[in-house]
Amino acid sequence: MRTRHLDPTGEYYGLPTWPYRMAPDGYATRRQLRRQGLRPGGQPVAGQLLWKSRKARRTGGTRAAWLYKVDLALPVRPMTPGKAAGLEAAMRKRRTCPQCDRVRDYCIPRSLGCCVECADTPAAYAA
Repeated sequence: MRTRHLDPTGEYYGLPTWPYRMAPDGYATRRQLRRQGLRPGGQPVAGQLLWKSRKARRTGGTRAAWLYKVDLALPVRPMTPGKAAGLEAAMRKRRTCPQCDRVRDYCIPRSLGCCVECADTPAAYAA
């Protein structure tokens, strides 16, 4: 069993800490709460998961995920008509090509700066 990051009392790390995938029942990350239709709801961080990763060079190779208590979590707020309209407008802007002004079924790739059809024209290759 891995015990490198095991500190359930919080004596060493200041927060109750468990290794990756070893959190006890009743604790969940933000993403896990969201999948259950919940949100932290202003509660403080109740614990953390720590694990070694090559991606985390700035933190000495250690990554962390905060844990929240599931019993204190609140339901996700419902989408209001104003939020839905704002989200729709933002997504329409991401799908509109700046060159041909057509709304596409996909988000315009930032690497191209325009839709795929406009990027595949011979004039685009000459530039």
